[in-house]
Amino acid sequence: MKKTSIAAAALALCGLWAAGGAQAEGHYVAGVEGLQAASVPPPGMYYLGYLVNYQIDDFRAPGTSSNLPGHNRGTVTALANRFVWMTGHKLLGADYGVEAIVPVLRTSLTINAAGISDSRSGVGDIYLGPLVLGWHGPQWDAVAAAGLWLDNASTSSPASPGKGFKSTMLTGGLTYYFDGAKTISGAALARYEFNGRNDAGRRPGDQLTVEWSLGKSFGAVSAGLVGYSQWQTTNDSGAGASTHKSARHAVGAELVYPVPGAGLFLKGALYKEVSAKAGTGPESKGSLLRFSLVKAF
Repeated sequence: MKKTSIAAAALALCGLWAAGGAQAEGHYVAGVEGLQAASVPPPGMYYLGYLVNYQIDDFRAPGTSSNLPGHNRGTVTALANRFVWMTGHKLLGADYGVEAIVPVLRTSLTINAAGISDSRSGVGDIYLGPLVLGWHGPQWDAVAAAGLWLDNASTSSPASPGKGFKSTMLTGGLTYYFDGAKTISGAALARYEFNGRNDAGRRPGDQLTVEWSLGKSFGAVSAGLVGYSQWQTTNDSGAGASTHKSARHAVGAELVYPVPGAGLFLKGALYKEVSAKAGTGPESKGSLLRFSLVKAF
């Protein structure tokens, strides 16, 4: 496999943290996987940099369909530094690897209806993944993974980068190629988060994220349709618990472009949320712009 193909496949191992209104109560943010989402790269070391900008257009109170009054806007910008090592060893017939994600975030929130005006920057909650398994067939790839989101980041203000609780995340997915040359692909990837309790004893409900894609390669360049759905699957418990469960759905387009001679791939996608339902906090609904850079060593 060529080095550029390795770098493109490495994007399938994506995970990302972003704050506040960008998703439900879990750590994982939908919309960062993209084309061939369940294809794991061959043995080697990889650096993946993900730049995500989420523009919050409006907020709604839990359980309502009306926007909060006044000027209410927000922006979350995150750079996630991801390190992946596919070891060259086999486990259960799959390539075995490990990974870590160190995100840096800038969050700005203006919610006049709640008296909030806050902007913060800092390192977010770190992800450690001791298990990444990748299988490869003649016209398919599959992935399974498990890891832990830590609660190391600050939670002192509304725009702080931390969530305040740990989450265990399980991953599974499949990429299928509709032709022998592997130029047409379809993929689906599911991530399930079991959320822990924060210091106040509140436990957010668990979260399921499903991302999908349909793509076509035109030589080294690829393009396609992408989308995601995210649901809160269990009720909150403890202080501040609510019976309202969050959900969101979006569609978008993606373009993958190689940098000749540099061993790099650039990947960009724009999503527009088509629906969102609030859980325990104010609902946000907006658009997500994502750029990715992949380097294989």
